[in-house]
Amino acid sequence: MKKKDIRILLVDDEADILEIVGYNLSQEGYQISTAANGKEAVAKAKKELPHLIIMDVMMPEMDGMEATEIIRKTPELANVIITFLTARSEDYSQVAGFDAGADDYITKPIKPKLLVSKVKALLRRLKESDTNSEKLNVGGIEINREEYKIVKDGEEIVLPRKEFELFYLLASRPGKVFKREEILDKVWGNEVIVGGRTIDVHIRKLREKIGEDFFKTIKGVGYKFEV
Repeated sequence: MKKKDIRILLVDDEADILEIVGYNLSQEGYQISTAANGKEAVAKAKKELPHLIIMDVMMPEMDGMEATEIIRKTPELANVIITFLTARSEDYSQVAGFDAGADDYITKPIKPKLLVSKVKALLRRLKESDTNSEKLNVGGIEINREEYKIVKDGEEIVLPRKEFELFYLLASRPGKVFKREEILDKVWGNEVIVGGRTIDVHIRKLREKIGEDFFKTIKGVGYKFEV
């Protein structure tokens, strides 16, 4: 997919943030649209179907967490990439962001060049999804990489993109134990700076959604976690 075809929605109640971030990303050739609060973001996302949403947390009318939860429940937006861009750096805030359905969590302030690099890393999976149509069936679970779909016992399980990528990595290499650095590189991209706790949060969410039985089936796969 060419940059000129990629749609990015910026959501922030600070006009200067929208201007600065929008300028730097538009210089890269992306299509940029903006929203000043969560309510407006939901409406624009449903209308424009962006590939990436960069979302502030604290906003009037509707905050970023609530907006993300609504967007994730919208079928045509289930696979949109969402990252928070916020001044809130507390662990509990980041956990809440991932729980709401975010794929990444970026804290302000951030230099424009680094933000652009992070955006490129997030968008890299759009190219991967265009070229990778592999399907897996592991532990009785069907995994469709092309459609970002997981089916267990006849029921579809919807995962945010980051959780799906991590789950796919674990399921695709039975018996292999990856190092944290390798997981971060394959799932988040080597340009994205995140901590080991990010992996822990996603593993916990996968255990809740997929079930412990599956992780016992793939014991030793992808990550050194207790089962």
